[in-house]
Amino acid sequence: MQRKSYAYVPGVAVLLTALLTGCSGSADDGGGTDDSKPGDVTASATVAKPGKYRTLPEPCGQPEQSMLDTMLPGIAKITDPDQRDKAYEGVATTTFDTGRRVGCRWKDDSAAGGSHRLTLDFERVVSYDAGVSDDASAERVFAGKARKADLPDPGTATGTDDPAPPSASASGSPESGGASAQTGKSGTSGKDGREGTEGTEGTEGTSGADRGSNESSGTSEDSASADGSGAPESGSASESVSPGDLRPRLLDGLGDQAFLNDVQAGPTASSARTVTVVFRTSNVVVTLAYEAQPTAAGQAPDSKEMQDRAQELAQKLVGKFGE
Repeated sequence: MQRKSYAYVPGVAVLLTALLTGCSGSADDGGGTDDSKPGDVTASATVAKPGKYRTLPEPCGQPEQSMLDTMLPGIAKITDPDQRDKAYEGVATTTFDTGRRVGCRWKDDSAAGGSHRLTLDFERVVSYDAGVSDDASAERVFAGKARKADLPDPGTATGTDDPAPPSASASGSPESGGASAQTGKSGTSGKDGREGTEGTEGTEGTSGADRGSNESSGTSEDSASADGSGAPESGSASESVSPGDLRPRLLDGLGDQAFLNDVQAGPTASSARTVTVVFRTSNVVVTLAYEAQPTAAGQAPDSKEMQDRAQELAQKLVGKFGE
């Protein structure tokens, strides 16, 4: 029997295809085209404001020579011109990323006036969390330093985030900014009128005849106390501080947040004193450590004088940061 032949009609196939496509892509079943790309930030996402500062100044060139002469009097007495100029220049701290962290240190070892050390550390804090601003991250770094100095929690200055336990910054340094903590006698109390208030001190790669100085980008973190217990005595910096008190304390009028720590290490006679000023301006945290060690027995560095000099230099540094 002869089979029937059927002609192929292209128009019918096209019509069937169009009908099937229209049914599967209707607006009612949510099958509309989505043009968004993976990773795109939606309109509802909140991106935190970046920090004010994107660069850091060169630290060794910040203190004026007159300021160095005041804080490090032995430099001006160096007879060799080349050595004197080198002492004024300071030594830059080695870091992995100078856009994130820089530092410098100076020293003088005058036989008559004793030894003095000055260390500066600038850290630009950058947040890698889109919901947390650079300023809020810098607040946490500052709060960590304040806690290590046994100071009251400074709280938040910008109101963006509550200071949480600080975490390691991207530059590889711990939250304290490489601070090395030690405990000693500071302030003004004691039955004999000599310094006798217990406190803690955080320094950024500080020296002291180059002992314990750290050359790396993030200096190591140690914690100690005079009696080995790690606990502050009564009358610590966490108590209220009256005007004119020389004890460790939070400071007003210096950047967005600031505190001062004053530590006297060793016996009262012929002991070393380190005054540290830490302040935050936007997303930059600055640590200034000033140390003095007398050479003659029975002498001790003057607390008020050292605090005044450290705060004066800190005030000059606040305006050194550009956009």
